[in-house]
Amino acid sequence: MGSGQVTSSEPFEFQGKHVTVAGLGVSGVPAAKVLHGLGAHVTVVNDGDDARARAQAAELEALGITVRLGDGATLPEGTDLIVTAPGWKPDKPLFAAAHEAGIDIWGDVELAWRLRGPDAAPWLAVTGTNGKTTTVQMLASILKAAGLRTAAVGNIGVSLLDAVLGEEQYDVLAVELSSYQLHWAPSLRAHSAVVLNLAPDHLDWHGSMEAYAADKGRIYEGNRVACVYNVADKATEDLVREADVEEGCRAVGFTLGTPGPSQLGVVDGILVDRAFVENRQKNAQELAEVSDVNPPAPHNIANALAAAALARAYGVPAAAVRDGLRAFTPDAHRIAHVADVDGVAYVDDSKATNTHAAQASLAAYDSIVWIAGGLAKGATFDELVAKSAERLRAVVLIGADRALIREALVRHAPEVPVVDLDRTDTGAMLAAVQEARRLAVAGDTVLLAPACASMDMFANYNKRGDAFADAVRERGA
Repeated sequence: MGSGQVTSSEPFEFQGKHVTVAGLGVSGVPAAKVLHGLGAHVTVVNDGDDARARAQAAELEALGITVRLGDGATLPEGTDLIVTAPGWKPDKPLFAAAHEAGIDIWGDVELAWRLRGPDAAPWLAVTGTNGKTTTVQMLASILKAAGLRTAAVGNIGVSLLDAVLGEEQYDVLAVELSSYQLHWAPSLRAHSAVVLNLAPDHLDWHGSMEAYAADKGRIYEGNRVACVYNVADKATEDLVREADVEEGCRAVGFTLGTPGPSQLGVVDGILVDRAFVENRQKNAQELAEVSDVNPPAPHNIANALAAAALARAYGVPAAAVRDGLRAFTPDAHRIAHVADVDGVAYVDDSKATNTHAAQASLAAYDSIVWIAGGLAKGATFDELVAKSAERLRAVVLIGADRALIREALVRHAPEVPVVDLDRTDTGAMLAAVQEARRLAVAGDTVLLAPACASMDMFANYNKRGDAFADAVRERGA
């Protein structure tokens, strides 16, 4: 396995052990502090040697932790264990040396899992290419509505180490896990878990789609109650079939269509459960109305069904699913309605930073003026454009790699008018909204779903979404 030789979760005695922490940053610094507090001799290695790294190093060195900046490749002598930041690629020389020496490599998630107490809260775990954060937040909202002490943790919100070691007592945790984190978490065993969907992403890190899928599939290993999968995405069901789970654990599907036995789905505008009911061959439990999901776009309804399946696997009553979904408010820049101007809806889905997310966003509307473009990160756009062509009234292109989208539009949607804004400054967003407003008619949706990363023009997708919203409000004023 790529995560080290040992996959048992036997207690690890840290006192006196030499532990190397790979990488400073949001996970490395707290991991180093925790390990130091457990009596380990901690050495932090870091590739970079910038002002931020030096400030973090000074903080750790004041505690008696050794920090080595500008050299993340050499394995410190006497290392018994490596704890790595999740973003460090598996082909790093440091890890090759560790494998050669038979030294285990853990991520911060693995460390948190190993440090759980005997009465620790079980984990309901969520991964997938898109929708993870929304689903985990929905799940936490449902669990809270059931009166349970919980938190959204992991790749979002509260850090797992804080959740496991803090004074707050939880009944159950809603855990978001990235493919990176799962790669370095060999002994993680969730109560129940879901892979929401699989689409090419982070392939430069994993090396192949097969390796990426395999790391996502680790989330199912050792599940006790339910492995939840997406009926519309066969690859997720295949991962369930391949998983080694505890006896009695069930495969539970979610679908936007009518559910079969052992599935959750939608019937006449109602979210229904045919998995966690008596006599599921004949019975179904109403959970919530589609209108309880905010926003009720198809991919978000799928997120709600996945969250409901994990909550039901934990024994949450149907009413809490409804109440939790009603109480949930999505984060900014996730298919967020900004304004209606002259009968045209303006929607900010700047978080749609890849083609899979953009396709889900485009599928939510019938007549779209699409604002797209940015950094493609090696993506191709033919499938996205071909599947969405009939919904496009017009397209406004911005960003460094807009030509790739324009070429796909020529091939698959040649009748659709395209405005190509040959600029990558931040003011381009105001110009894009002006062009979109000129092209749209009453009943259309002007949709920012870039299908690309933002860093060619903006610091992050949040800034890009803010620029869109500001431009819409300026035009609507």
